[in-house]
This record gives sequence, structure tokens and C-alpha cells, in this order.
Amino acid sequence: MRARPIAPAAALLLPLTLLLAACGGASGAKGAGGGTGSGTDGKGSLTLNVGDQKGGSEALLRAAGELDDLPYKIKWSTFTSGPPLLEAINAGAVDVGGVGNTPPVFAAAAKSKIKVIAGTHSRSDGEAILVKKGSPLKQPSQLKGKSIAVAQGSSAHYQLIASLKKAGLTPKDVTLNYLQPADALAAFTRGKVDAWAVWDPYTSQALDQAGARVLTTGQGVVNGLSFQVAAPAALDDKKKTAALKDYTDRLRRAQNWVFKHPDVWAKAWAKETGLPDKVALDAVKRTRGTAVTVAVDKAAIASEQQIADSFAAVKLIPRSFRFGDFVDPRFNGGLQPSSTAPRTYGKAH
Repeated sequence: MRARPIAPAAALLLPLTLLLAACGGASGAKGAGGGTGSGTDGKGSLTLNVGDQKGGSEALLRAAGELDDLPYKIKWSTFTSGPPLLEAINAGAVDVGGVGNTPPVFAAAAKSKIKVIAGTHSRSDGEAILVKKGSPLKQPSQLKGKSIAVAQGSSAHYQLIASLKKAGLTPKDVTLNYLQPADALAAFTRGKVDAWAVWDPYTSQALDQAGARVLTTGQGVVNGLSFQVAAPAALDDKKKTAALKDYTDRLRRAQNWVFKHPDVWAKAWAKETGLPDKVALDAVKRTRGTAVTVAVDKAAIASEQQIADSFAAVKLIPRSFRFGDFVDPRFNGGLQPSSTAPRTYGKAH
């Protein structure tokens, strides 16, 4: 597999105040992967340490009013992306946090102490391979010999591999440029790469502001899952387990609220992250608002196993493993099956 570096752009051509989204891979360009404190909510003697990302669970729960009556404390720590958040869970510094479908695969391959306890199923229209509007590329099979920007270890990374396979190609048929979204955006805008594999809200932003068009999406290719991941030590504590159940229930209610109030949530999300209002609303209607909370059941485990096996086959993780060994199913009872269809706002945005 070839990979050539691209020097980071001196200045971004578009405002990107977002830290990496939950689907993200490695830490940001500055390497600031560690958690930073961002306050405490609730009351009581029990404290649940929650890892989050900018514009993530804390913003969602606050906008939906689900932090107003907490019978326990939540201490928030903010991370740039999924992998460092999972590192903190492995180290026992964080009790629970939300990530995309791929970071748990990399963490489990490294034998981290993590347990997946709940999931969401979203539409995958925001998982996309983008090209410039004037690009001659019309279908994924034409990516052969082309350069593609992608965040290593991200959900977009898996979507790219799966889309290439569907088109009869392998990663060896393209040049992968491992770039986080900020640098990838600059490279894409300046024509330094032929295509960009990325996720919402970056997809919505590039379509709105960077002259991009969609070559293909993750619909029918990726599983659309994201997860809540907990520390085994927290699950061994009865009081924290009760708090984790309550916390996941609040996230489910908040997600239901988002679907019914996309405009309100988009404005709150835009304010939290610095996204333009239109981009935020497009991302909500394309992907973020479509999520339904689901169980981490046999079908979800099998789907994640496929991701693990795919990455192992191209030697992007050191080994394959049983993904089910990193799942705790105790909260599945009150959740819908992982096969439950995501919501939709009608025609994809």
C-alpha cells in the first residue's frame, strides 16, 4: 500500500472549528489527543466520568434538557477523537464515551480494556467519497491510480476500503494520503488529492463550501453504527452500572428529541462547534438526526467482526479477534435490534 505525505497547508481555506468527530481516527494534527475538563453536571455522591468530543453527547443532552435532573454527577472530559477517548477508558480515567464504528476495532485489536454497551444506527449518506465538481471521475472504479485523502483508522477509512472492494479494487490500487480532516480539506480544495473519504459534518461542509460532489456514499456499504463504550471497572460497580443505564436512556431520549427538532438542534450544534447553520442542518438531516438507539446484538457484533477482519486482511491492525469478547450485552434488553432502520427526513440532503 502506497502512502505519500502532504505538507499541512499554512492556512485552511475554510473555517474548521470542529475537533474531530466521533467517527474520527487518530488524534488531530497537533497531537492533542488527551482529555480536557469541561465541567460537571448533576448532584449526588456518585460521579460518572464521561469522555466526549466537541459538539457530542454533552451538547446533545443539554439541548434536549436531559441534564436538568441528574441524580448523579457527570464530569465531562473532551477528546479530539475516538482513539484517545478509548485510551482513557482503557486507562480507567473515563467510565464511558461515544465513538464511531471503527475506533473500537483498533482498540480491541490492541487488547484494550473496553466494553461496548450500546449503539446507534444512522443513515450513511454522510459517509462519502468526495471529488471536485469538475472532476472526470464518475464512479468508484475510476479511482484506480488516484490519490485519496482519508483519516487513518476512521470510519471513513473502512468505508473507503469497502467501496474500493465493491468496485473491484484494493488499497494497493490507489495512493492513500493519511490526513485528518483539516489538512485533508486544504489538500482537497487545492487539488493535491483526487478524492477525499470523509464523514459528516465535513461532508456537508465540503458540499456547501468546497465545490465538492459525491462520488459514492456508505449507504449499503458500511453499517452506520456508533457506540457507547464503557470501562470494565465501571461495569463491575453496581452504582456506576445503574448510572450508565440511566445515561444511555438519556441519550436515547435526546436522540428522539433531535429527530423531532432538527432545526433547534442544528442551531445549538452550530453554536457549539462553529459550523455554519446551513451546514449543521444539512448534516443533521443527512446523517446525525437519523440515528436510532439500538442494541449491540449478534448482528451488530457480526458487522463489526467484518470490519475487524477487513482491516486485519490488509494488515492495518496487527491481528483479528472476536469482537464479541469486547461487548457487554446487559443493556440490550430495553433497546431496539441493531437492524432497526434509521430514521429519514425524506430525500437525502
